[in-house]
Amino acid sequence: MELQKNSTNNEVKKIFAGCFYTFFVNGIIALVLGAVLPYMKETYDLSYKVTGLLISFHSVGNLFSSYFAGVLPLHIGKRKSILLFTSFGVIAFALMLVSGNPAVLLLAFTMSGIARGAVSNFNNSIINEIATGKGWALNLLHSVFAIGAFIAPFLAMLFTRNNTDGWLYAVLIVAILCAVEVLVFGLMPIPNDKPIKKGDKNPSKKAKTDWGFLKNKYYLTACGIMFSYMCAEQAVNGWLVTYFKDSGIMSGSWAQIMSSLLWIVILFGRLLYGYLSNHIEKSKILLAGSVGYLIFFVVLLLARTTSPVVLGIIGVGFFMSGIYPTTIASAGHVIKDYPMALSVMLLIAGVGSILMPSIIGAIADSIGIIGGMSAVIVAVIITVFFIFYNRYIYRNVDEV
Repeated sequence: MELQKNSTNNEVKKIFAGCFYTFFVNGIIALVLGAVLPYMKETYDLSYKVTGLLISFHSVGNLFSSYFAGVLPLHIGKRKSILLFTSFGVIAFALMLVSGNPAVLLLAFTMSGIARGAVSNFNNSIINEIATGKGWALNLLHSVFAIGAFIAPFLAMLFTRNNTDGWLYAVLIVAILCAVEVLVFGLMPIPNDKPIKKGDKNPSKKAKTDWGFLKNKYYLTACGIMFSYMCAEQAVNGWLVTYFKDSGIMSGSWAQIMSSLLWIVILFGRLLYGYLSNHIEKSKILLAGSVGYLIFFVVLLLARTTSPVVLGIIGVGFFMSGIYPTTIASAGHVIKDYPMALSVMLLIAGVGSILMPSIIGAIADSIGIIGGMSAVIVAVIITVFFIFYNRYIYRNVDEV
């Protein structure tokens, strides 16, 4: 593992532990919003359109922080930056508890996205920095995310099973977890935490303003994969429970169980992908995953009874599980050489996260939730196209 020269093994362990906890919380945030959304919709009497906007505004916040979480540390340092952004998470979930006003909720979902995006940027960057290009490290990190995502629907179900307003308690617990997250970042040893001083002549620091990565075809292809993949993932995270519940395919409780099943499969899938990435070219892993992802997503969309739904969920979860971390790892050296590269990649992915949930909401208001969810297949097909192209350019070399 490539370690920072000024970092001890003990410091590296603390960094991993801190990143694991905060990414665990990120996983909870990613799924708990979708899990409580149908109940929030009922409590606050929200339309599908507004509900879709809430998911999209969460992604707007994610998009915002994906860029500024990469820029702000250059001016105030990494610690101050991540503490600022993660404090938004505490405020966001507190706002959801006190008001059903759409404007307040849109602000809250935006702030929750800012916190989530900043943690994603910070953790992916730090882990890539101490284990550059190592697929196992990023897949392990994202496996912890999957654990949080797996737990989130059960957390929601625990409180909403006998009381539809019980989602408020689930949100309260998440607010507390976000407060602990701020404390963890405050205590974590953070390498290279000094901001750039005006007139600094250090060549390595000057490289932080270099945009040469935008000419790298491997990086640009990875950005295409991330954009289309996040279109589909955010749509699934935000709408899956509502889709199953409102379409009559299953009850709200069973829908939340399916959401958890998806992420427990993703967890095991990412652990397997992490192992395979040490033995198989990343482009081949992505190719196999994308084909299975498309096949089982079609199965999921066509399913109307429990057995095919479970089959679709397992297939989608397994084959999609390694796409996000493996794509980042495939561009690991570019990301390390150009610190702004990850922010731009997550920025592009964030645009996808914003577009699809709102599109689903608009379509659902017009022709129903089943029609809305069917639009996701377009994003999955685009993901497969980019991954096929990724394999094409890597067919003779696996450089990054």
